[in-house]
Amino acid sequence: MKLLLDTHIVLWWLGMPERLRPEVHRTIADSDNLVFFSAVNSWEIAIKVSLGKLPVLDLEEMHRDLEKDYIRPLPVLPEHTQALVDLPWLHKDPFDRLLLAQAQHEELTLVTRDEAILAYPVSLLQG
Repeated sequence: MKLLLDTHIVLWWLGMPERLRPEVHRTIADSDNLVFFSAVNSWEIAIKVSLGKLPVLDLEEMHRDLEKDYIRPLPVLPEHTQALVDLPWLHKDPFDRLLLAQAQHEELTLVTRDEAILAYPVSLLQG
């Protein structure tokens, strides 16, 4: 299975793993699966930290911690942003829309608890 983590799933994985469903935690931890975090996650976290909506985080340390857990970085590519053109406006959040475009383009299962994402034709694992 190839997974892409939504931002809240990244934060829960690192700081509140008890918030993840046990089967989802096992799936992310399973070394047979390819698991990715997106540059979008870092962008969203950085903006929320700067707005005071999240505590100050060292994003470089966060990346190292994720990579220690074999969670790989996924850059934003021109193909991902192009995919936004055809993505229906069912969800207005720009971070989630780009994660959706990445998941669709890369054929990844998006791990999320965001109910608004359920309307999209993308493989989902509810975190």
